[in-house]
Amino acid sequence: MSFDLRVSYRQAYLVDETDDAMGPEDLLDDHPTHPVGIIRVADGCAFLLTGLHTGTVGFSVTVAAHDPGADADGYEDIVEIGFESEAGRVSLHEWGGKLHELPELPAGPGWYRLRYHARNMDEAAEVDTSSEVIDHYLLQIWPENESVPRVVKATSGSLAYWRRPS
Repeated sequence: MSFDLRVSYRQAYLVDETDDAMGPEDLLDDHPTHPVGIIRVADGCAFLLTGLHTGTVGFSVTVAAHDPGADADGYEDIVEIGFESEAGRVSLHEWGGKLHELPELPAGPGWYRLRYHARNMDEAAEVDTSSEVIDHYLLQIWPENESVPRVVKATSGSLAYWRRPS
């Protein structure tokens, strides 16, 4: 599924739909210390960073029963991280509360892999606010045992920035 996603402060959130899901308040600080930089997870939430500070980005989500394969030709940066879902359902939240319902996770509650693709982050990072879509993202979700985060492809300065030590 694809849609325009409104971001503020370069942020969007994948939230597990448990009864006690708190959303963005539970996420880690947005400082550049994480090994994969532009996505990090904590307590059923994933914090997704974008290049654009405020405005609309292009966003696609694929929920699959198995690894759908990375789109290395279509995106400049690709990172992966493990994510545990207690509910087996997740939604994508914009800053300010609007949410996008996503398909039910194929294996129900349990561990999943998140692969986050980014294109044009550097160009978008040079703009504070935009009503036109500059940067594009693809989030792939599939069942996989808990595993370590990894960088699949890194070419932008934006990813380098978010991965740097503090």
